[in-house]
Amino acid sequence: MESMGELLKAWPTGQALTEQAEQKLTELLAEPLVEKLRAKYPDLDERTIRLNLNRVYQYVTEYRNCSNCPGLDKCPNDFEGHYTLLSSDTINGLTQLYDRKVACKKFIARQTEDQIRSRVRSFYIDEKALQRGYSSDEILTNDLERAKAVGQVLRYIDRTKEQGLQEEGLYLAGRFGTGKTFLMCYLLHELAKAGYSGVIVYMPDFVEDLKTLMHEPGKLKETVEMMKETDLLIFDDMGAENLNPWVRDHVLGAILNYRMQRKPTFYTSNYELEALERHFSFTSKDGDELHKGQRIMDRIRPYVEVVMVTGENKRGRK
Repeated sequence: MESMGELLKAWPTGQALTEQAEQKLTELLAEPLVEKLRAKYPDLDERTIRLNLNRVYQYVTEYRNCSNCPGLDKCPNDFEGHYTLLSSDTINGLTQLYDRKVACKKFIARQTEDQIRSRVRSFYIDEKALQRGYSSDEILTNDLERAKAVGQVLRYIDRTKEQGLQEEGLYLAGRFGTGKTFLMCYLLHELAKAGYSGVIVYMPDFVEDLKTLMHEPGKLKETVEMMKETDLLIFDDMGAENLNPWVRDHVLGAILNYRMQRKPTFYTSNYELEALERHFSFTSKDGDELHKGQRIMDRIRPYVEVVMVTGENKRGRK
């Protein structure tokens, strides 16, 4: 079908329709989509269609575009991700044709995904881990050795969706490369779909960045407050950071002290809890400080369900 502009050029102003224009109109009226429209609205006569030819033409054209959709980024319709929908009404014997723009399923899906992503913030985590799609089947079958851990994570997600935000979080421990971060990103994604906000922090880089934030108190306060208030907070690779007393006692301690008994905090670590306590009990500056390590662990251990993640190392695997 030629463009509407070409069709209209075939209509001399103030004169009868040319034979070519009449043929184009006949083709349009014979379109199955237009026939269905007229069947739905019996009062929609040929005269009304002639008067609204541009609307009808766009309706048919955009339907064809959608039937052969090239994807949202290449959407040829006038309004990306939308198509024209027609309706008709007869009032006092006068039939009118109305058009409106309707969002397609792909546009709605993108909007929904954008809303989900807007609820999740990350610090130093590969965005691909958060932006990729997930399926429970993939989570379960990716590595059968970690099936027990996956079951615990899935049950936690279901429990939160059914009962609301939990006080207790999860502590995922296991060798590196077993998919602990992957599972936590899945949890964030699933609970973001349920309306919960989340933050995931890669601890080694975050601790290094805090050295700069020490000289920007406003930004530091904003970051800490965000981590206190977010629904779901994940500290990724806990124990791999180069710890110092200020970070442990005044940043991490303040965040955990606020969140305990309020909102769940999650962790991934190569350490089990006892080894993590030893990690927190020693700093390069002050040496052994067992009571301070225990103080931090008192804000972690009672408020997590431990999940042991076993399986093969997937890093570098194609």
